Parts: sequence; structure tokens; C-alpha cells
Amino acid sequence: MQLQTTLENTVTLAGPGLHTGKMVEVTLKPAQANTGILFRRTDLNPIVDIPALTSSVGETSRSTAITRDNATVCTIEHLMSALHGLSVDNVIAEINGPEVPILDGSARPWVEAIKKAGKAELDAPRSFVVVTEKVEMAEGSSRYLAEPADDFMVRCIVDFPSPAIGHQEAAFTTGDNYIEQVAPCRTFVFLHEIEPLLANNLIKGGALDNALVFVDHPLAPEQAERLGKVYGKDPNSFQVKNGVLNTVQPYFPNEPARHKLLDFIGDILLVGAPLKGHFTIECPGHKNNVAFAQKVIDSLKK
Repeated sequence: MQLQTTLENTVTLAGPGLHTGKMVEVTLKPAQANTGILFRRTDLNPIVDIPALTSSVGETSRSTAITRDNATVCTIEHLMSALHGLSVDNVIAEINGPEVPILDGSARPWVEAIKKAGKAELDAPRSFVVVTEKVEMAEGSSRYLAEPADDFMVRCIVDFPSPAIGHQEAAFTTGDNYIEQVAPCRTFVFLHEIEPLLANNLIKGGALDNALVFVDHPLAPEQAERLGKVYGKDPNSFQVKNGVLNTVQPYFPNEPARHKLLDFIGDILLVGAPLKGHFTIECPGHKNNVAFAQKVIDSLKK
């Protein structure tokens, strides 16, 4: 029998949120059995607890946000992915702001924090959300399939029209090396998306060292000038190599697919427990990840 887990000790990380740009501190604390993953907004009066469940999700535009009583915590997916990937079942994440820090754009800092805190077993059996029948969903270019299995496995497929990414695949199965093969993979953005995002008051906390920036076309001098002004860098320092801006280099040839896999591992944990099932996801995104998580839950109520 597997037992539920939590953290042995408390651990804290801090940094700016990707979209709000606000400095935020997150403290991960041990929790009792059957708590699940709970986000606690300690900066509010009264303090608001928000369970990390599909029923709490409020916004899924470029990140996953959960909401309760007009309190929100957004960009939870990388922390959720680390907890899922390291099989941590119960945690209270105290946060003093509206957004989880972006850190280096991956789950690796959270993995390192969890390893530092240590894991502890609790005197309660571990429960699973078990896929018992085929579950399918199609939305736009996205396709999702869940099938019964004795473990948790995800195959992720992305297909971007840009030759800088194109068709890529990545996979993860329980027992694989999440720490080395999935957690380090960073979020990514296309250069042509950055300026509109800034214009829409997003990615205020974004920096050119916490995301892979893909470039569809030759870098125009005026683009380099604008980037230099926004990020305080010498425009002449920007170069493009293999379709990637030289501010960050990929760890893997298929890092975008691996990051989409990372996001899904975090978002699917919103079902409220670890899973047993084989998932095939094509062109996933946060909105559809959450919708499919709910569809999996609904399939068990029949």
C-alpha cells in the first residue's frame, strides 16, 4: 500500500510574477493527510484558502489561475507540476501576492526547494484518480485522449507552423526521471508575441533569461531597439541561432514539447489526486488542460 506524502520541513522561494511583475514570496509547508494542494493568500484580511482543484479555476489565459472569494492565485502550473512529478500529495502553499513567481520559467527551482524540504510519509493510504474508460476531447487544434492503465503516462505532441519549433513530441511515465528530463524545461514565447503581451499589461515580470524566445523571421534592427529599451540591454547583443534568441539556449531539441508536458503534469493534478491512466495530448494549452481534467472527473461519476 502506498502512503500519502507531504513535506518534512518548510521552504520558501521568492521572485516576480511573470504577468503581474509583483514580487511574491511562497512558503511551502507540510500538511495533514487529505489536505491536497492548498494555496493560502496570507496578504489578505481575512486570509483566503484556495484548493488547487478544477472547481477553483478562474482564468486560463497563458497560465492557470485559481480563485475563491475574489482572491486569486495565478501561474500555479509549474509548482503543481513539481509536486505531481515528485509525488507530493499534501502541501499548504502560503503566498503573499496574486501570482506564483516565474523564477527561471521552469519547474526546476520548485523541485530543488521540495528536495531541500524533504518528503515525509503520512499514516494514510494514497488514493488515485483512476481512468476506467476511454475519455476523449477535441477543441480547435487540440486533441486529448485518456485510456485505462496501471500507471501515469503522458505523450505530448506539439505542431507549430513556425519552423523554429515545428512538430515535436515528448513523453513521461511514472518512474521516469522527471527531475532531469522534464522539470528544467522552460516556458517559451515567439518574438512577435512579446510586444503585444507587454501592450496588454502582461509578462511584466518576464525577462529574456526565463523563457526561450523563438524568432520566425530575421531580427529587424527596430525590433532589437525595442527589446533593448524594454529589457535594458544593448540592441547589438541580440542574435538569433537556430531560430532562438541568444539570451537563452535550449536544454533539449524538443524543449517546447517538454514544457507543454510539464504544464500538463501540473494542470491535470487539478483533479485532486495523482492519476493512473495513459494520456495522449496534442497541441495542449491551459484552458483545454483544465477542461479535460474536468472531463476525466466527470467520466468517473457515470
